[in-house]
Amino acid sequence: MNLIAENISVTIGGKQILQNVSYKFVSGKRTAIIGPNGAGKSTLLKVLCLLIEKFSGVVTLNGKNIRNIGSNLSKIIAILPQERDAPQDMTVRQLVSFGRFPHRKFFGGESKIDSDAIKNALELTKLTDFENRQVISLSGGEKQRAWLAMTLAQQPKILLLDEPTTYLDIAHQLEVMEIISNVNKKFSTTIIMVLHDINHARLYSDHVLIVKDKKIFASGDPIKILSPKTLENVFNVAADTFINANGNEIIFPIKVLK
Repeated sequence: MNLIAENISVTIGGKQILQNVSYKFVSGKRTAIIGPNGAGKSTLLKVLCLLIEKFSGVVTLNGKNIRNIGSNLSKIIAILPQERDAPQDMTVRQLVSFGRFPHRKFFGGESKIDSDAIKNALELTKLTDFENRQVISLSGGEKQRAWLAMTLAQQPKILLLDEPTTYLDIAHQLEVMEIISNVNKKFSTTIIMVLHDINHARLYSDHVLIVKDKKIFASGDPIKILSPKTLENVFNVAADTFINANGNEIIFPIKVLK
């Protein structure tokens, strides 16, 4: 699925958030969007699925303006936003089943296709044994996997993730990133994710898009783009690199520059 943003500009409350952003997202690959707070990363993600409708420019999907795709857009693109909440009495399975709503007929109940999709999503996120648990009873990492399972039940071709590891401890961060990568490999799902962790962007993406001052600052191969010099120019921090036990180059911020 070819998703292309062309000359996207967004103004909210009289403040410009994005200015003439253009980018072609690579189908079937993982793209990480990084940049300083307030750079417009989450806004761009919401524009790509029409959660924000007031923007200039155009987003096309396989050459068609997404504004003209209608309800079928939610069958193709799923988003896991930062802000989310579930009713206190809702079970994990009930939450995950919401991902099937775009595929159901108006008066239709849960079909076998729906049930299989829900089952597969629970298995992918290792939540099969939790399906009857109330969402409120889960740990932070378990909740994040439950919300991720909901988007996977939607069976999207393109998955948008807004800071999927926020508030998680190190182990759960890695767990979520591994699940995302496995989904990409198994289903060739196009993954577009806003990340704050530079090393997650280096290790778990195929392409990186850096947004700064409302525009695209740089894009390309994560290892080449995410260098100490880039961190200095984008985040105003000094950084160094080293090789970890797995042979991966890791970047480590040292200090904020004056």
